[in-house]
Amino acid sequence: MNEINDWQDVAQEYAKKFIDYLPNLLGALALLVIGLWVISLIVKYVDKLFQRKDYDRTLEIFTLNSIRWGLRIILFVLVITQLGVESASLVAAIGAAGLAVGLAMQGSLSNLAGGVLLIILKPFKVGDWIEVQGVSGSVVEINLFYTQLDTFGNQRAIIPNGDLSNDNIINYSFNGTRRETLNFGISYDDDLKKAKQVLRDLVEEHEDVLKEPAPQIIVAELGADSVNFSVRYFAENGKFWDLHWYMIEEGKIRLEEAGMTIPYPQRDVYLYDQTKMNGAVEKNQNNNSNSAN
Repeated sequence: MNEINDWQDVAQEYAKKFIDYLPNLLGALALLVIGLWVISLIVKYVDKLFQRKDYDRTLEIFTLNSIRWGLRIILFVLVITQLGVESASLVAAIGAAGLAVGLAMQGSLSNLAGGVLLIILKPFKVGDWIEVQGVSGSVVEINLFYTQLDTFGNQRAIIPNGDLSNDNIINYSFNGTRRETLNFGISYDDDLKKAKQVLRDLVEEHEDVLKEPAPQIIVAELGADSVNFSVRYFAENGKFWDLHWYMIEEGKIRLEEAGMTIPYPQRDVYLYDQTKMNGAVEKNQNNNSNSAN
């Protein structure tokens, strides 16, 4: 009988505590529901602001998620505080957990920061041909952690944004045109003026070579084996490589048709009869011995 009374006392005690705690629980629940609703309204409002401007969608998604989760963390702290947990200790625990996570994810956070910078500054966009980290390729995708390129050999290159944002970036597509520099060499015995005119005619007659800026045919170097010409012209990005290969092949053909010699490095090799050299050495040694005697 005493045990039953003890259980009744315990039940009444916990029931009293629950009734006393019920306003805090209901208040925390109401705060949670209203807070989530308000957060949803704020995110939708910010999303509508983004839609009025031409922002990068990746940046929009990142910003919206940051706002959403930042507000949810604040709401979580308020709800826990409403339940009676001391806010100071809770904030300290969250701070310690954030520090531990930050130290464990240094590389990922660096890539995240690099991705945000790339999206905001826009040094390149999807479809541009760039060179970075020793890799050249067409940009396929820019996300918050990695940038993906398709190389000339149709390989997919995935580059961390942290490294990419801190490296030198060459954007070949930015200006819409590119300048080519081709080198052709002729013999020192060939006609310099004639060779220069052949190369000039080759460049000026092709319709894909831009007239402005004007092409240049210059004597770039008096090399060890040849007189080297530098052929410089501008072309649109889409026609650049076809023109590049055509100019190399056609340039050689026309120079040879004009009687020019395409030189290549040469070396003179002298062969000596080692037996005769040994005999001459022995003869000199004998003469020296006889003279000494």
